[in-house]
Amino acid sequence: MGLVERQQLVDAFSPSLDALLANQLVDEFVSMEQRFIQRDWGIAELDGAKFCEVLARLLYQADAGTVSRSRSFGDCLSYLERDGVAHALVPRHDALHICKSLRLVYKFRNQRGVAHISPNYTPSHMDARLVIEVVRWCMSESLRVLGQAEPEATAKMIRELLQFDVPAIGVYEDLLLVQRTDLSVQDELVVLLHYAGESGMSRRDLGRFSMGSPPSVTRALSRLAAAESRQVIQLPAGNYRLTDLGARYVREQLADKLLVE
Repeated sequence: MGLVERQQLVDAFSPSLDALLANQLVDEFVSMEQRFIQRDWGIAELDGAKFCEVLARLLYQADAGTVSRSRSFGDCLSYLERDGVAHALVPRHDALHICKSLRLVYKFRNQRGVAHISPNYTPSHMDARLVIEVVRWCMSESLRVLGQAEPEATAKMIRELLQFDVPAIGVYEDLLLVQRTDLSVQDELVVLLHYAGESGMSRRDLGRFSMGSPPSVTRALSRLAAAESRQVIQLPAGNYRLTDLGARYVREQLADKLLVE
């Protein structure tokens, strides 16, 4: 299994919370991540408004005990922030921190949207990065506060949420395919290991999924694990996984290569 998968995120919120809202939340989160990876900086596209609305409704359900799929963003947060109400979400400051973060994204979206800015303004990487990082924090914190998974599993999901998605990896039944034709064997292995997440991948599977010959895969793994590189490490159980240096290489050098050509 690769990086934290969609159904894992949905299952972490339901069945105690509304399944439709949980699905909508995950869909919005994944869509934002994919647009960010594709360098779609436009605030009109990468605005986070729908994500904020859905998460506000999930928080409202958890706090008030009532499912509302249409309650407004403002009404949901006003209830969560209201004093003198028997709130189910405790400690209170956890919910209040998320509320403040959601208001930041929502307000930023409204005040920086294309209808409210100078015609000379061009949405930038920094704008999109602010939105996506706050949304990532809200998603991670909500998993911790609202999620039903065990603490260790939740911590792993949160760590993997901070990694890039890998659209270039195609999943065909039990086979993976790196859908790029411009990668070296070494970089193809790095992309596969990035997709594999913390669990890593066995030498056998790396050989199955890579288009390189068996000798070239062996040589590439040796170079990646060598002292002068240290981008890959072999775990005690035998699987290979990326080190922090390998993850940095993906972020700084291979971000464009995670997309389908």
